[in-house]
Amino acid sequence: MTMKPHFFRGLRATMLIGAIVLAAILIWSGMQSTESTLEIRTSQQGISMPDGFSVWHHLDANGIRFKSITPDNNTLLIKFDSIAQSEAAKEVLYKTLPHGYVIAQQEEDISAGNWLTRVLNENIRIG
Repeated sequence: MTMKPHFFRGLRATMLIGAIVLAAILIWSGMQSTESTLEIRTSQQGISMPDGFSVWHHLDANGIRFKSITPDNNTLLIKFDSIAQSEAAKEVLYKTLPHGYVIAQQEEDISAGNWLTRVLNENIRIG
């Protein structure tokens, strides 16, 4: 029994379409990440950075959940699951931290080279 050439062409076309659809789904899922990061830094010299424990205490006392608090080059980075959580945290921290700190939303860079990293990172977390 011999296979007909049109069967192989159809199989090849189906596999190609499946691969394209799978790639599109992976890219779309990577772009759907709503992770948000707040950055706390001093606005004047001579002011020390707040420690992560005090920031954790203020956020926890107000029921705001976060993923991590990390010191990084004279800044404190706080990661959240959503933009809504980071906005709520920003309001709380402006009220509770003493004057002299800048609390800003860190911009997420979705450049041509960064989207692939986001897609691959999402897949690693899923798998």
